[in-house]
Amino acid sequence: MSEPIRVAAVDLGATSGRVMACRVGARTLHLEELHRFDNGAVPVHGDLFWDALGIHREVLVGIREVARTGPLHGIGIDSWAVDYGLLDADGRLLANPRSHRDRRTDGVPARVRETVTDAELYDVSGLQQLPFNTVYQLVSELGTPALEAAVQLLLLPDLLTYWLTGEAGAERTNASTTGLYDVRTREWATDLAKRLGLPWSILPPLRDPGAVVAPLLPEVGEYVGVTGVPVIAVGSHDTASAVVGVPATEGSFAYISSGTWSLVGLELDAPVLTEEARAADFTNEGGVDGTIRFLKNVMGLWVLSESVRTWADKRLTDVTLPALLAGAEVEPPLRTIVDINDPRLLTPGDMPSRIQDLARETGEPIPRTPVAIARTILDSLALAYRRNIRLAATLAGREVDVVHLVGGGSQNSLLCQLTADALGVPVLAGPAEAAALGNGLVQARALGADLPDLAAMRDLIRRTHDVRRFEPRSGLDWDSAESRLTSGG
Repeated sequence: MSEPIRVAAVDLGATSGRVMACRVGARTLHLEELHRFDNGAVPVHGDLFWDALGIHREVLVGIREVARTGPLHGIGIDSWAVDYGLLDADGRLLANPRSHRDRRTDGVPARVRETVTDAELYDVSGLQQLPFNTVYQLVSELGTPALEAAVQLLLLPDLLTYWLTGEAGAERTNASTTGLYDVRTREWATDLAKRLGLPWSILPPLRDPGAVVAPLLPEVGEYVGVTGVPVIAVGSHDTASAVVGVPATEGSFAYISSGTWSLVGLELDAPVLTEEARAADFTNEGGVDGTIRFLKNVMGLWVLSESVRTWADKRLTDVTLPALLAGAEVEPPLRTIVDINDPRLLTPGDMPSRIQDLARETGEPIPRTPVAIARTILDSLALAYRRNIRLAATLAGREVDVVHLVGGGSQNSLLCQLTADALGVPVLAGPAEAAALGNGLVQARALGADLPDLAAMRDLIRRTHDVRRFEPRSGLDWDSAESRLTSGG
């Protein structure tokens, strides 16, 4: 690799999106954010939708900016999982994709259970049972005009790739989050779809991360100012890209991809499909290079950001995130603990009141101020990280020597320190842009970079990016906090 490879890494979050220029060389790995835009579900008559065309427009603007500022060798897109668009026979989007936070799947898992048991679902897909998994979204659509007319289902990053290239497909790391993907065979679980009465023929051909999909369509190339640039399937589930973005380290590691959601777990060579893993609600998702992400979805910083939004709506203008974190540093630790994974924290709304209700129900001291509520959220998150990393290690028969905390949460020093304290092992925080780095590295390898495996990619990250180390401190009784949570007071 004589000259650096420069690609557009499109990293879409459920609240914002970024288009980054990623430059990869033998001793170089550099990100530059060139376009950022707001994102979020749009409420219409009680339903929640994604503005897919608006997202596409912003992606085009970002790619155009990357092309304007230097060479552009490739494009890759990662995003959140499970949400999809349906296309008709002419390849047109039938309706705006629904958000996974939409309530249409309320009660659907129980309906599915009448046909396919939880154990049968887990034995095929290995997925944590979450009410918004694609399989439940599709069952909720049975009999609707959109599903009846659908010829193809495309998960969100694959839909955007289709609009860029005209080529339809499903990248495997994201397909593995649907509940309709066989984690053993790495193919669609068509028999499962048939049992549920789902139109399995709408499931598109599967792609591996690193596959070159196709060059930009001529009209797209004309708009962004380049022609012939290939679009590459990266680890299109953002957590798959984020785990690629973990820097090399010695010993056995666990990871926390901390953002809107927290994805907490281990990287394995094979799925863990035991009854114990199912009962603990752990998921086996596909990773880059055939790895398995054995993890638990834990409610993330969404709870804090939604609380800040609520306070802003109430015109509490002095309640900013920096002020909350500064105040939380000196709040009494572990005073109030709540179940941060309670389903009531899933949907938008008055999050501070919900936190207070959870504390009241379990006999915990009720946090009365924004700072106390923020501290409750962070303590509860750290406790959830502790519980689930320890459980993952037990279920997989692994030791954990260090925890890598990547994503936006790696910039939250209090959360990083609390996580180290709770687990009793060092936490290495960063890089914050792990998903974009993983996206760019997978593209660079597809374009000829000498990055033969994940170890080589992670070593390049280690040599080019600093991380912050948080050593565990003693003094707090995390065992008692855990006991309070499990006993309900």
